[in-house]
Amino acid sequence: MPAALGFATIALFLLLTMTRRVSVLVALVLLPVLAALAGGFAGELGGMVLDGLSKVAPTGIMIAFAVLYFSLMVDAGLFDPLIRGLLRLAKGDPLRVTVATAVLTLCVALDGDGASTFLITVSALLPVYRKLGMSPLVLSGVVCLGAGVMNMLPWGGPTVRAMAALKLESSDVFTPVLPAMGFGIAWVLVASWLIGRRERRRLGALTGPGEETAAGEPVPATAPTLGDEPVPATAPAPGDGPGAVRVAAPAPRRLTVFNLLLTVVLLVALILEVMPLPVLFVLGFAVALLVNHPTWEQQQALLDRHARNVVLVTTMIFAAGVFTGVLTGTGMIDDMAEALVSVIPDSVGGHLPVLVAVTGMPLSLVFTPDAYYFGVLPVLAETAHGFGTDPAEVARAAILGQMTTGFPLSPLTAATFILVGMSGVQLGEHQRFIFRWAFATTLVMTAAAVLTGALSL
Repeated sequence: MPAALGFATIALFLLLTMTRRVSVLVALVLLPVLAALAGGFAGELGGMVLDGLSKVAPTGIMIAFAVLYFSLMVDAGLFDPLIRGLLRLAKGDPLRVTVATAVLTLCVALDGDGASTFLITVSALLPVYRKLGMSPLVLSGVVCLGAGVMNMLPWGGPTVRAMAALKLESSDVFTPVLPAMGFGIAWVLVASWLIGRRERRRLGALTGPGEETAAGEPVPATAPTLGDEPVPATAPAPGDGPGAVRVAAPAPRRLTVFNLLLTVVLLVALILEVMPLPVLFVLGFAVALLVNHPTWEQQQALLDRHARNVVLVTTMIFAAGVFTGVLTGTGMIDDMAEALVSVIPDSVGGHLPVLVAVTGMPLSLVFTPDAYYFGVLPVLAETAHGFGTDPAEVARAAILGQMTTGFPLSPLTAATFILVGMSGVQLGEHQRFIFRWAFATTLVMTAAAVLTGALSL
């Protein structure tokens, strides 16, 4: 009975959220409650919900202050000198511009938010691509690769969902795959170099001095100067209109230096786990807020500007706590896993983590991130546990593919449409252009995770 009720709950969750009949938050809270009532667990419901909420509370705190911290840094223009420096180094060479696109994306994506990453990078680089006659598919594709790998950060969407769904810590999920993420970053740089070399050859074959580029502009005899590109834009404030961007006000040099040092120290402390991640982000944001916005009015204005983003993320995390708390407390997850273990051959069960990693990226085109992490992942993790595999290993496998390299390709992710819309490309063209490169990223990171012991083969 609990297994059948659990499968029915997850199936209904997937159906309602993927057809947009109800919001994910409503489905995460009400469906497990109705299932518990139907299964005769009314008397234990309150305790199960509180248990689920308490276990995801550290994750909710971490993501709230991480969003605030990196939003503050973007507003302060921390990444603007990097953008200008990369454009100067590119010197109008399509290959260098493509690699610079990857580097910029990898840096800007430190905030863990795909939408702001796309807004900043595309706004800064699209004029350069147009000036050189480069294909906008190269821009959207390379940004897709860089943002996908960086989405593995502990405050990024996939890892946060995986930790919330399975009630795990960052040290269980993210730290073991950090070397694999390093391989993924290296692959993104290699892939961007290969894509850029191909684009340089294409432009060389199509144009020459005195002819016109694909953008309809004359090709200069010498490389164009990119130092006069517009000031990079930041992500829009919640009150801005669709597609709007705000130009970041330049911060004093001393503040930029301080923000850079603080961010480096914070990232090192996060990787070394000097203190729990929520504590580090709470302290880091408080210090950054005091130094960058010393008056009460300035501090309140920043909190008001980014409150919407914080609420949207944290409420989802706590709703996930209700979902997993009830399904775990009623025994539905355990019974569903036992049912799956009984039908999966032993020869396959031992390789479940690698299978999850390899299939995760294609599945991102079918499942929304919430549907996969909150509906599918808990069952997969408990199933793997039945074969003697640590559930944390399945969580690591999931973030290597599902909605990591796949999210900037998925039509089920809103941020994807920001990327293709601002780049001026069609979603289908974008998918065909970059799919094999993105899937290769998953394969590289999966192989690295096996070699470094993060996943067992």
